[in-house]
Amino acid sequence: MTKSKQPITLKDLARELGVSTATVSNAFNRPDQLSTALRRRILDEAKRLGYRGPDARARSLRTGRSRIIGVVLAETLTYSLNDAVSSELLTGVAEVLDAHGHTLLLLSGRQPGSSHVPGSASMADGFIVYGLMPGDHLMGELPPQSPLVAVDFYIGERPTVHIDNEPACYAIACHALRHKPKRVGILCLRLLAEAHNGRIESQHNWLDSAQTITRSRLDGFYRALKEHGIERDQVPLWNIEENTHGVCTPVIEEILDLPEDERPDLLLCMSDRIALTALTLAEQRGIRVPEDLLLTGFDGIEEGQYRSPRLTSVRQDSIEKGRVAARMILGLDAPEHRRLNTTLILGESCP
Repeated sequence: MTKSKQPITLKDLARELGVSTATVSNAFNRPDQLSTALRRRILDEAKRLGYRGPDARARSLRTGRSRIIGVVLAETLTYSLNDAVSSELLTGVAEVLDAHGHTLLLLSGRQPGSSHVPGSASMADGFIVYGLMPGDHLMGELPPQSPLVAVDFYIGERPTVHIDNEPACYAIACHALRHKPKRVGILCLRLLAEAHNGRIESQHNWLDSAQTITRSRLDGFYRALKEHGIERDQVPLWNIEENTHGVCTPVIEEILDLPEDERPDLLLCMSDRIALTALTLAEQRGIRVPEDLLLTGFDGIEEGQYRSPRLTSVRQDSIEKGRVAARMILGLDAPEHRRLNTTLILGESCP
């Protein structure tokens, strides 16, 4: 009877290559510790010999660490992977995790038919929570002892990564108001505590400023309006529930179909997706941009800069935002409150 071949171990591979077991382990788990050539030699030899790497389950039991980082998204996974801004952030997170031998676990705080964190979340060594603050019930299901970094909102004293939302919106609004518009309108993204897609009225409840970046952006707009002698009560607000063309469209159609003497001639939009939807719908109606309607966006996504007229917008570096959050959760950067700068982009939609 022929003996079955014993599987090759980490020690066997190290002996075959004439390197330490720590060096082989680093090739799989901490690639930043090795030169590219040495890591490639180890991985190629491992493949030739049929060695697939250290047993993740055994390592987790031995060290108490899984080398998995969970990213909790405020939106559905489908939306987050298709949205230009959130996909850039995930790219930045993945870049850092890849470089340090960690795995990315995506979790949605808005998964259809479920309001609970999947059981797989318990494996994660730490969490990056991105977007609108999830409900208390969802946050309560995350392991309380795990490190956590919030992006675009606050969770008590936990470290956060933000951009300069208020000063950025102040700057772009000041630029737009130099045109002396007669009627200003503001299109908000997720300002309200309750689901509502349309004009914001006095009875609606606003989310707390710690829960959504919309409040900071609105504060920037309001500061600019005040300096230009425009009372905030004179400026109508519309709420948009999701940053997609389909959800934006009925709200913007309602605005653009107002009589000409009531229709805003400046729309300050809290995302490029909202502004691009407004631009498309305006063109369909023969409303000229910027002659009849001035438009500003926020995010600086490529789509807004490749079409004509180019969007006037604020460019945020979402990839770097993801990198910063990932470095914090891995302990490579100090866990603190970080605010990244943005850049004003002057396009043709509001020259």
